[in-house]
Amino acid sequence: MKILIIDDDHRTRDLFKIWLEKENFEVLEAANGLEGMKAQQKHRADMLICDLIMPVQEGIETISLFRENYPQVGIIAISGGGQIGSESYLQMAEILGAWRVFAKPLDMTQIVQAVHEWQKGLPHIA
Repeated sequence: MKILIIDDDHRTRDLFKIWLEKENFEVLEAANGLEGMKAQQKHRADMLICDLIMPVQEGIETISLFRENYPQVGIIAISGGGQIGSESYLQMAEILGAWRVFAKPLDMTQIVQAVHEWQKGLPHIA
């Protein structure tokens, strides 16, 4: 299964890459939503893990575009907040179609578990 990580913080992307590759997932990376959309057009990830507050193209817009163009992709939204706090952003992400949401600081064990749960629910993924 391919997972696309979109986060402007390279350390967060690196952390996801380490954890998810240990679980034998293929990991793609992008630093913002615009780069992420381009990566998805080329590589077709099965799941998106997307930060919500980023430069160039933020996560809410990216999630909305994924729902519109790639409705089969599972979406996990992550956020450390911002001016209005992470709860409001995460609630918006759920409304737009995020399957799960997590506030930073992240518990990677919970996220990996969520990825496995989503994968088990998909009959087309072995």
